[in-house]
Amino acid sequence: MTTDRLESLMRFHPFTRLNKLLESVQAGGGNTPLALSVGEPQFAPPAMVARLIHEQAPLWGKYPLPTGTEPFRQAVAGWLTRRFRLPDDMVDPARHVMPVTGTREALFHIALSAVPEVGPGEEKPVVLMPNPFYHVYAGAAAAAGAEPYFLNATGENSFLPEIAAIPEAILKRTALAYICSPSNPQGAVAPLSYLCDWLALARRHNFVLASDECYSEIYRGTPPHGALEAARDLGGQNPASLDNLIIFHSLSKRSSGAGMRSGFVAGEARLIQRQAQLINFGGVATPYPILAAATELWQDEEHVQGYRAKYIENFNAAQDALEDIFGEVRAEGGFFLWLDVGDGEAAAQALWQHAAIRVLPGGYMARPDANGMNPGQRYIRVALVLEPAEMSAALKRMAPVLERVVDQQRKAQERAKMV
Repeated sequence: MTTDRLESLMRFHPFTRLNKLLESVQAGGGNTPLALSVGEPQFAPPAMVARLIHEQAPLWGKYPLPTGTEPFRQAVAGWLTRRFRLPDDMVDPARHVMPVTGTREALFHIALSAVPEVGPGEEKPVVLMPNPFYHVYAGAAAAAGAEPYFLNATGENSFLPEIAAIPEAILKRTALAYICSPSNPQGAVAPLSYLCDWLALARRHNFVLASDECYSEIYRGTPPHGALEAARDLGGQNPASLDNLIIFHSLSKRSSGAGMRSGFVAGEARLIQRQAQLINFGGVATPYPILAAATELWQDEEHVQGYRAKYIENFNAAQDALEDIFGEVRAEGGFFLWLDVGDGEAAAQALWQHAAIRVLPGGYMARPDANGMNPGQRYIRVALVLEPAEMSAALKRMAPVLERVVDQQRKAQERAKMV
């Protein structure tokens, strides 16, 4: 029996499902349509970006190397060392860092790199991931011929999958695990001890730990920990070893540069080499003008502080608009609201029909567990990516619609209990 690999990937694509859900719903309310379904920052990128790219325009005529430039790698290694309080010699710019054309591509490639081939009759390797999850994780697992294994991330476990609940038989087959902090969609921030537990598990069972840290610079309180700190702190003969670890960072969120398609991976030298080899065969290396701008961005924190202040302002506006309906809505990190509306699809349809605002049903980011429960089904994800004044107006537009939806769901549940 043959399977259609592309069709198997499309099963995990939430925005295709959202388009189908809303295709017969007219955007209403007499409002200008707004897309708050995608995590695409709408703040203008730093002015230095256009200038630096223009200055390096002659380099558009050169094929870039997958490993990028020495100044870029040094800038990234320096930023990692400062940001995560690492030993000066822990991250070697020549061996442990390379640029990527957006972390989505790199997160996809790591599955192709980490998942081994199996022979006829052998069980598929396993790729662990949180549930709900960024759809690329599951799509990458499917493309690599692995079995996605979903670990529920719910309010009961503070939206951090429980490591102790993973069966030993699954761990023996695991080739790769994706973790994300601050998490998408819930904005949960993992404590350092949790990251240490994951890295220790990866080393004990010899799988690759892929730590997606693309939202690490968007937070409301203490800066989130990163998996490199876990590598720094774990005991053993070489406490600062990067074995079994690869991390992912991006300028899309940190620097409002989604269109630059610029990020980096850092970690074990062997894994970085394999990522570079994949680019040589079927990827895209970052152009030199983009790298020049990215090099400067990783060395500048002022613009990041400005964007972070805007996201905090947006979260405060959400709290003002939605507190009476949901209570506390502000996440620790990232820029999403994760709202329990009772029925995510119904809420998404109502918001589009009555307020012309597009949001993502949480169930489209998750899969039913062994008990048939989809941990995202009750939720919607709302991206707080507009300028604060526009975001505040949009949230006020959403509030009465969501209040009606939540009230309807509550009454429906009460009727069901009476039957």
